[in-house]
Amino acid sequence: MPSCLRARKNLDNLTHSLAGAVLGQMGLKTKTGLGMATLIIAANIPDIDAVATMLDGVQHLAIRRGITHGPIAMLVLPLLLTGIMIGFDRWQGKRGKRPADRLAVHKGWLLALAYIGCLSHPALDWLNSYGIRLLEPFSSQWFYGDSIFIIDIWIWAAFIAGVWISRRREKKGGANWQRPAWISFAAVCAYIFANGLITGKAEAQATVGVQKMLHEKPDLVVANPVPLAFWRRDVLWRGGYDETGQAPIGHGTFDLTGSELLLSPDIRLDNMDTVQLKMAVMKNPEFKAFLFWSRMPFALLQDDQEKEQVILKDQRFDNPLLGDRFTVKAIVRKDRLEQAVP
Repeated sequence: MPSCLRARKNLDNLTHSLAGAVLGQMGLKTKTGLGMATLIIAANIPDIDAVATMLDGVQHLAIRRGITHGPIAMLVLPLLLTGIMIGFDRWQGKRGKRPADRLAVHKGWLLALAYIGCLSHPALDWLNSYGIRLLEPFSSQWFYGDSIFIIDIWIWAAFIAGVWISRRREKKGGANWQRPAWISFAAVCAYIFANGLITGKAEAQATVGVQKMLHEKPDLVVANPVPLAFWRRDVLWRGGYDETGQAPIGHGTFDLTGSELLLSPDIRLDNMDTVQLKMAVMKNPEFKAFLFWSRMPFALLQDDQEKEQVILKDQRFDNPLLGDRFTVKAIVRKDRLEQAVP
């Protein structure tokens, strides 16, 4: 079992928590008691599907980033959270543990904050290249923003600064203590918008470059964000399928500082229509789960005497630094393979 596929590849929960905290420091927490706690919890609550990572193999891929991030969850989860927070407030009151200086709970505002915090979660998750099934259970289509790396320290820095400065001003009794949080929020929004433009430019240039190389328009081009260097993109592309059912795939790099696109001459086939892969999919349910999740799958075939190893990967996570992470493997016996060939 590729244990790395148990790793969660949505935006990290620190980012979600900081987003909730910034919303609170923008003034929303003053609308009701337990306002800040509700915003932070709501900003993380769609990730309750993380319990699926306890499943064997990669079966959790059919669950994660789906129904708890879809429209029904966006309606129901805030209602459940609001009920829990109201119950907690009453429980504290009965035990005499409710802080005397805490605002009274306003049910309407508590529900509104639960919705705001909860909706911030899929909005942020959509930004990376891992994707999110925004319409589950009505549709299993994946959506991708391709704008922000999964862990973005620049967003961390902006949110932390906004919350910290705002909190300091609030404790000192400053009149405009919400302003730093608003500035932080605006800066992150501008940063996200700028990264979307960078991705768009990289993909547009790559489409033209690949078309010149293949003499036809590629089927898919993805400009994958990279850590730290938000001005750079790893460019991944897939060509159209030929008469054999195979598609050429390749990669490159884009750097905004020089508006430079470099496409690698290393082009290979995806091997997605080979008999070996089809047999591996029939034999191993983890292959089906992987393909349900994968956006840019490709297979590697390794010959080993009486058997053949099929390795399934995704172009987005085919970095040598990841080793065997985001990889599913299966063995296909050659005698059975020969029987399967018409």
